[in-house]
Amino acid sequence: MRQLSKNDALFLSSESAHSSSNVSLIQIYDPSTAPGGRLRFKDFLSLVESRLHRSHVFRHKLQTVPLGLDEPYWVEDENFDLEYHVRNIALPKPGDWRQFCIQASRIHARPLDLNRPLWEIYVIEGLDAIDDLPKDSFALLTKLHNAAIDVRRGTAIITLLHDIVPQAPKPEPTEPWFPASPPSPLELACRGLARTVTSPRRLAGPVWEALTHALPAARSFATELLQGPETLPLTRFNAIVSPYRVFETRRFQLDEFREIRRLVPGAKINDVVLAVCAGGLRAYLDRNEELPESDLSTLLPVYLREPEAGAGSRPEVQWERIMLGVTIADPLQRLAFIRAQTAASTLMSRAVGARELTDIGTHAPAATLAITGKMLGRALLGVGRRAPLANCAITNVPGPSVPIYLNGARMTYFSAVMPINDGLGLVFAVTSYDGKVIVSPTSCREQMPDPEVFAQCLRDCFQDYLALARQAARAKARAKDRARPARSATSAGKAARKTPAAARTAASRPRAAPAGRRRSTAPAD
Repeated sequence: MRQLSKNDALFLSSESAHSSSNVSLIQIYDPSTAPGGRLRFKDFLSLVESRLHRSHVFRHKLQTVPLGLDEPYWVEDENFDLEYHVRNIALPKPGDWRQFCIQASRIHARPLDLNRPLWEIYVIEGLDAIDDLPKDSFALLTKLHNAAIDVRRGTAIITLLHDIVPQAPKPEPTEPWFPASPPSPLELACRGLARTVTSPRRLAGPVWEALTHALPAARSFATELLQGPETLPLTRFNAIVSPYRVFETRRFQLDEFREIRRLVPGAKINDVVLAVCAGGLRAYLDRNEELPESDLSTLLPVYLREPEAGAGSRPEVQWERIMLGVTIADPLQRLAFIRAQTAASTLMSRAVGARELTDIGTHAPAATLAITGKMLGRALLGVGRRAPLANCAITNVPGPSVPIYLNGARMTYFSAVMPINDGLGLVFAVTSYDGKVIVSPTSCREQMPDPEVFAQCLRDCFQDYLALARQAARAKARAKDRARPARSATSAGKAARKTPAAARTAASRPRAAPAGRRRSTAPAD
């Protein structure tokens, strides 16, 4: 019997009627690589059932301690019902991308039942009218509670169900499972009382918590008296959120991000991602005549330490606030502005392995999501503050760098719907998978009634950067050609005599004209 850590318990205490700590992972699959060209629901159920023993997340639920004397415990669910947690639905015809985003947002917004294991998987069929996706594609939406993610074992439910080879493996034999009887309320109350009495630190906990809330409030009040009002500008995304969510996404090629980063010396892929998010946010606010005169900022997670093996700890993470340069109209200047901040950040220089946002392939998504949920679910507004710590958040949810398969069906898309909170109604999930970068904003339906428009702003910004990068590359190539010394007429004649006529003809053909703006590989609206 494991006890919920104090940090994990924050995920529960931070929830409200209109904001939960759910994270939803979304994957889309091409069924043509599966046996028979399709994945039957009963086969998927068998796959999940055969792997239940790999993680305690599947069958463990929370049991609270009477009178709140201690943190809850994880106990085995004696009434575990697999078919409650794994569900099968289908989109109505025609099954387009907009319908899928609406359905995913609705599922994500519904809170998980805290009396059951804190996960659900939805098999969503009928994705038949989405550009760049094969007909009969299907999706998985895996909804997890941040308190339930198995960080200690360095993995999550989603990673347990996939294989790196297309050949569907034989189902593992189902291991017999005999749930242990949960402790009685009296036993838990005695445990909690004993821990409280024997730990002075726990006895002082309520007093310490009151002080940690009162001191920042007093400090904030004194700061406002001395320095004037809060200077962080507010947007439509820095208000109270409703219980309803919206989700959108756009897919891009990782190699194209590498092209763009060459526009600014020393720029990283991270910087380009930030610049694209900033440009999309600027365009959306400007479209609605809400572009502020002052700059906006974002929160970024910076990982400083890997979790200790077997200790059940989470990665050590701190949050960096970066100005986005949304008041800068020129895209190149905006990218250079962001790069100057990230290069000067002492916190980012301490990041684990100095990894790039989209190049982190060894982290399990669970580790990233858990820390994100804690930060977004807690005091982003700050006690005594009149404005949030930032205008939005951008977080990475890294996926595999190679294709993976679900019972033979190849995964073609990987993204996430993130938790949002009062005062921070816009979160960008930046996922990476198999050479692609996926940027997916999550928001509130009242704050972003037109998520497809916001996603189009992101794509337009990316295409502007890509056009500038290719224009700069062509100019550099022309300058290099002009700087190359011309060959003498004699040497040119000798080379021509040595080259067959057919080869000379082929070599002298003009190159194809460079294509115009390249459309991203995002599913169309």
